[in-house]
Amino acid sequence: MVGRVALGFAVSLVVAAAALSGCGGSGGYAVTVQVGRAHCGEGWSHSAAGTRSLLVHNGDSSSVDVTVVSGGAVFAELEDVGPGTTRPLRVSLAAGTYTVTCRPEDAALVRGPRVRVTGKGVGARGVRPITRNDLYPAVRAYRAHVSRGLGVLEERTDELRDTVRSGDLDAARAAWLPAHLAYERLGAAYGTFGDAADEINGRPAGLPEGVRDAGFTGFHRVERGLWHGEPPSSLRGPADRLARDVKALRDDFARRQTDPDDLGLRAHEILENTLRSELAGKADQGSGTALATAAANLDGTRAVLAPLRPLLEPRMDLTGIDAWLDRTERLLKAQHRHGNWTPPTRLTTMERERINGAIGELVERLASVATIATARRAS
Repeated sequence: MVGRVALGFAVSLVVAAAALSGCGGSGGYAVTVQVGRAHCGEGWSHSAAGTRSLLVHNGDSSSVDVTVVSGGAVFAELEDVGPGTTRPLRVSLAAGTYTVTCRPEDAALVRGPRVRVTGKGVGARGVRPITRNDLYPAVRAYRAHVSRGLGVLEERTDELRDTVRSGDLDAARAAWLPAHLAYERLGAAYGTFGDAADEINGRPAGLPEGVRDAGFTGFHRVERGLWHGEPPSSLRGPADRLARDVKALRDDFARRQTDPDDLGLRAHEILENTLRSELAGKADQGSGTALATAAANLDGTRAVLAPLRPLLEPRMDLTGIDAWLDRTERLLKAQHRHGNWTPPTRLTTMERERINGAIGELVERLASVATIATARRAS
């Protein structure tokens, strides 16, 4: 289960998408730039090309979103600069003319004076903002993918329910993983699923009575029973409810709305959650299949990126992300031997470090996708 987690960057687009930038180093000097409705961009009129630090001071009474733009492209941004606060912003600019824009909370966009940048220093490539209208085709394509996936999920969950009802727990254990992975591959749709996500794939952590709580339902409830010796009679109810909840989700999905911002955000969050939850052993209820879940999450990440590629490829270089996706896939598949997945507890130290390191690298790189694919109004 992936919950919506704030990305937590007050970030330059070009710093977040490091592949766009050909410059580096800490050079430059700090210039104080005033932002707000009355003084947007004041204090900065000329700069040498290269990497520079700006000290952005908000003298207004409300929070302000700040961007540095040129020719319709965004070269840096700082979100939610609070009243009376000063925050640093790194800019990497080639020679040209730029403008600071200020969007105070609940107010119209304000454009500051033009800033001339001169010299031969190297600057980052600007990123043209993606709008909600730009994202709608990607959302439609992704929703079609999820609709197909929900059909697979329902079939496999019904098979799991039927094997539990039959009393053959060996068959039920064999049916549990394909059903669970069908859910985990749905990736970015968790925000659309709402409360159904917890009903279908929630964990006992935080529930008053833990694993004995009536609110502990779904795949992990069935998993716990199958791998902790519960009799078939006590598992029929949870398996029946899981199948009903999955069917209800599939039937209701067409009426649920998907936030366009969810695609880029989930591209980052899916594997971030994998690192913090599955690979940390927090989700496992006895099956030892966390690495299989991680591989399914990797599939889910690819599925999110696919419809976004037409928007991302003109704005950033995806080759590094693709290379790390492939590398991570190979590392995970190496732990699937003779039809069985290695439990994380049986990984060697080197195997664990390689897998965690690869997914951690992907999480950092996919943060750029989350930043660039966030819908923005024109600056």
